[in-house]
Amino acid sequence: MAKKRGGRKGTFGDLGLPVAGAYPSTATRRALVGLGLLAVLVLGAVLAWDHFAGGQGLISGGTLSSSHAVFTDDCGRCHDPGLRQVTDDRCATCHEKFGDDLGIYTFARHYVYRSDDFRRVVPQEHEVECAACHPEHRGRDTDIADVSDVACRACHFDSFGNDHPEFDFAAEQEPDNQALRFPHVHHVREVMKRQQLEDPERACLLCHNARQDGRGFEPLDFDRHCDACHLTATTASPGLPVLDGEAGGVGVETLESLAESGGPGLRWVYFSNPGEFRRRGSLVVKTPIHHRDPWLLENLRRLRRRLYPDAGLADLLRASADAPAGEIRALYHEAVATLEEQALGLRGRPEPEIQQELERIRSLVKIVQRRIDEPFESLDETGFMLAFEQRDPRLGDEETAAIDALVSDLTEACRGCHEVSNATIVRVDRDQRELRRAEFDHRAHIVQRRCLDCHDAIPVRDYLGSEEKPAAELDNSGIHNLPRVGSCQECHDPRQASDRCVTCHLFHPDKGSRAELLPYFEEAP
Repeated sequence: MAKKRGGRKGTFGDLGLPVAGAYPSTATRRALVGLGLLAVLVLGAVLAWDHFAGGQGLISGGTLSSSHAVFTDDCGRCHDPGLRQVTDDRCATCHEKFGDDLGIYTFARHYVYRSDDFRRVVPQEHEVECAACHPEHRGRDTDIADVSDVACRACHFDSFGNDHPEFDFAAEQEPDNQALRFPHVHHVREVMKRQQLEDPERACLLCHNARQDGRGFEPLDFDRHCDACHLTATTASPGLPVLDGEAGGVGVETLESLAESGGPGLRWVYFSNPGEFRRRGSLVVKTPIHHRDPWLLENLRRLRRRLYPDAGLADLLRASADAPAGEIRALYHEAVATLEEQALGLRGRPEPEIQQELERIRSLVKIVQRRIDEPFESLDETGFMLAFEQRDPRLGDEETAAIDALVSDLTEACRGCHEVSNATIVRVDRDQRELRRAEFDHRAHIVQRRCLDCHDAIPVRDYLGSEEKPAAELDNSGIHNLPRVGSCQECHDPRQASDRCVTCHLFHPDKGSRAELLPYFEEAP
């Protein structure tokens, strides 16, 4: 039983808890309830205003970055009503304006990545949304394009130093394009001798010219890098049999016979120097032989056409269709350029039917050119494949052997550096870019390492002090003379150089389409 203490009603329980002297009146309870309802109404009004009027001070995580600062008072530009989350469709409203299936900022584009190899497109059902890697409301100075390694590790390995896989070109050990006969040791010796160089790295950089940004190298070019030593003014072809139009047989067309035929794509004939050709009975000798010599390539094309009458688009190429997966677009550009050159040679013809056909070809070429220029258009290279290398069965063994022999003589000067297959000069990969899914800044590394410190797969330094030639398996153009991942890990670790994913990798690396401004006028943002 409660005991009375000091005017109160008393206490209760073993702890002696006090009992109030009076209970709240009914009016006081109503006031408390009213105040509670008023507070709820005020809070609801604030939240409603924040949702519909665009305020964000109470419920957002913080200030927007400078890139999105213009949307500070318009949450609905990014957030779906009611969901409060940012979906990829909202991001695409501003960032994807190009109408292609593989948008620049999509996961599908990430699969294709720098290589443009559409075989990499492997869509997944559950893909991370843009906002998962690019969170907002972290302050004006936040760069939301700078993705943390945590986001990368959700799908990839944990650490560059421990878990990074071997580079593809080193792990697969597949040979590079061997269409070019190029021993590095021999050329480094010759360049050092001619330029009077002491440092072999200087000889390397004479041919491997860095791009302006220092991240890669310009494609190799014959006129800039090879012309001083190869195909000089005295380089001549062997005596080649001239084709007898009446007797038939196997032979080459002379400059005069090509001019008389007047076929498309022969405008170069009228600008060629007849003094470069010497007739010796039924043979003709050409001096000098130029790089990409049009007379040589035209005769080679005609011989190839006899071996492969169903050559298809391959007939429009100067070299074979052996292009890397990411360079297929170059084949189409070359084929279109050949068609335009052939059409240019026929524009002077007065026949109406020819002019009508030229106009139709011109329209078709424009359509094809637009498709080629579309960066995400998937292109098929099988049309360039020489009818799957099936020779004309109507040719006898004797005639086939004669054509092969003439092809060998015709390309004698070319075969000093090039491979010839199926009456076609095998295409050289002039760029030979290997890091297609990563960036590498040579300019930032040259102050730490020299060229041959990392590019040591070909033992150049071992043979510089002698005239000995390394074995072909040690020095040829097919060797990937590139470092393995272990070489990078020597410096890139948490204690030294950065080992973050974004140091070398970009998720959305192809920004070329951003220069196209017209799509931004087609639909209001």
